Amino acid sequence: MTVRLQWLLAFGVLLAAGVVAHAQPESYPSRPITVVVPFPAGGLTDVPARLAASMLQEKLGQGVVIENRTGGSGVVGAAYAARANPDGYTLFANSLADTQNMHYLPVNYSPVDDFAQIGWIVDGPPLVLIVNAQVPVKTLAELIADAKANPGKYSFGTSGPASSPGLTLAQLNALANTKITAVPYRGSGDAAAAAAGGAIQGAFTFFSQAKPLADDGKVRALAVAAPRRIERWADVPTMIEQGFKIDQRGFVGLAAPAKTPKPIIAVLNRHLNEVVQSEAFKTRMAALGMAPPPAADNTPEKFDTFMREEIARQGQLAELSGQKITQPPK
Repeated sequence: MTVRLQWLLAFGVLLAAGVVAHAQPESYPSRPITVVVPFPAGGLTDVPARLAASMLQEKLGQGVVIENRTGGSGVVGAAYAARANPDGYTLFANSLADTQNMHYLPVNYSPVDDFAQIGWIVDGPPLVLIVNAQVPVKTLAELIADAKANPGKYSFGTSGPASSPGLTLAQLNALANTKITAVPYRGSGDAAAAAAGGAIQGAFTFFSQAKPLADDGKVRALAVAAPRRIERWADVPTMIEQGFKIDQRGFVGLAAPAKTPKPIIAVLNRHLNEVVQSEAFKTRMAALGMAPPPAADNTPEKFDTFMREEIARQGQLAELSGQKITQPPK
């Protein structure tokens, strides 16, 4: 075989490979897709991701299955997804934990640089400040005034100092110059139950955990830690309305391993928006205090910017908490 013929054959192989690679996004997907959820089934990350996955199946014409890879406050699943083949067949349901973990735990991946962001599944739920129904304060201002007048009187449940409830209580103490004691529980649901039972005076917990207790008359909601009131609890004012710039909301998003082809990301973002903007999806999520952002704002670029800004903000809150901070991965 001549050198010229060998060169032509090699060029033909490379050209064919390039044609196939270019064609892949156009035929995507051609087999089932796995969405890695790093938390247990039934949780506030799993439920929106699972509903979105089931509805995406209809849009994509392929199965979209949830794989719960739990452990390490979400680190185990995130590390697995970050190392997956960037072909669009392994996706990741990221959340608030991904913007917090790197400030407290030695993670070996970047939640932004090792992922290609696709978009939000939902924004929320926000944290809600609740007190036991027998506590006489009716507003946030009354709580703060009483806490200042009686240092050590109030104990609030959290999920630990490095959790969203713990960070929010630390932020409130700093802004209001109060000394409300933080009592750690295994989760915000346990903290809410302790507040309802009178073991502690109050807690920061999520909407879906607080609302049933308030409806039963066991707790009173004083404030929502979000820029806007919760649609299904519109009589509860925000902390911002009451003079405290505290915004602590969860979110659930969708991402793929870095270097996933942009045309595939575009396909996923388009269909994701079709799903999350549907009335069926919005209705289910509203019951949990969650909602998707407007479609015009739900782009890969805006979600990537949000993730980077939220990581920086959570780093500032981590310093406020006084916990040991690990350096973010380079």
